[in-house]
Amino acid sequence: MLSDVVRRREVLLMLGVSLGQSALYSIVSFVGKLTAPAPLASQTTTLNPSQAPGRPWLDLSYQLLGVLFNIIPALLAIHLLRRDHPDVPAALGLDRSRPAFDVLTGLGITAAIGLPGIGLYVAAKELGINTAVAAANLPAIWWAVPVLILAAIGNAVIEEVVVVGYLLTRLRDLRWGAWPAIVASSLLRGTYHLYQGIGGFVGNVIMGLAFGWFYTRTKRLWPLIIAHTLLDVIAYLGYTYLADKLDFLR
Repeated sequence: MLSDVVRRREVLLMLGVSLGQSALYSIVSFVGKLTAPAPLASQTTTLNPSQAPGRPWLDLSYQLLGVLFNIIPALLAIHLLRRDHPDVPAALGLDRSRPAFDVLTGLGITAAIGLPGIGLYVAAKELGINTAVAAANLPAIWWAVPVLILAAIGNAVIEEVVVVGYLLTRLRDLRWGAWPAIVASSLLRGTYHLYQGIGGFVGNVIMGLAFGWFYTRTKRLWPLIIAHTLLDVIAYLGYTYLADKLDFLR
């Protein structure tokens, strides 16, 4: 068994090569936007941009590498947990023992989070505390939709495995209470979305509290990964096809 000192170091290093690093960059990005000449509400945050404009095969290569290396920290987190928890898939709810529950619950979470999330985004923009989020900016090419779907899956895997499954498990190993651990996980989730603005922070903290509570009650990560994937797919493809038709998306 690992000592508490080793576990603490492991958590800091794990976050340092994954979403803790993203949180620090997000804070700096937010400060930059707050201090820019243009007001926050008139700024745009661009997601999923082209990596090699005008060079589609090179662009595709970069996109696929981005998806691949985005999920490596999740695999590392699972590897590290095996030192204390040999049956990690079952411990994290990543086994295939409850497929119907996982899929149906994931769909329910998507509906419960998605609609209020859109309302919060619109309200935050109107209040001037959030940037406009351009969720998909790939060229009109045959691989754009598959790449956006893969990107959504990659985001869901790293966030739910690292920030929920790994972090809550390690904090429990360190004898944190359930709610302090959930709050810490939620604040981390909100912070690495702060680059979008206050609305992105608040919305993701609320989402993190709901996801953390659900995981603590059920010990199932699959529904959260499914829901997160669907939410991102809807955001990416919705922006791709509807941005020029719906004013609130611009």
